[in-house]
Amino acid sequence: MRNDVTLAGDRLVVEPRGLDKLWGLRRRIEVPLAQVRGATYDPEAFYAGKGLRAPGLALPNVKWVGTFFRDGQRTYWNVRRGGQTVVIELDAAPFARLYLSVEDGRALVDRINAAVIG
Repeated sequence: MRNDVTLAGDRLVVEPRGLDKLWGLRRRIEVPLAQVRGATYDPEAFYAGKGLRAPGLALPNVKWVGTFFRDGQRTYWNVRRGGQTVVIELDAAPFARLYLSVEDGRALVDRINAAVIG
């Protein structure tokens, strides 16, 4: 697991773990739940095109950490190959999407979608 993701009140909080804070230049990402459209479980997301990296770390076939720009959208990636990847769609936030490796991807998706819909 490379990220701690929590729902705290009316906010979604992402905290990268270990050196990923340094490599991705992000200690924490906080987004109001009102700006979260939903989440999906996508273990194949690691292989998707990421776009231009700025700033961050890319170790192809191992891990991607940092901010990426593609098709005019800014995204944040902190994923490892073989990890349980969750994609969180955002609206009017600093990023269009967050791609995150987490411990229990399916359960996290269910929690986020329940909080957003309910």
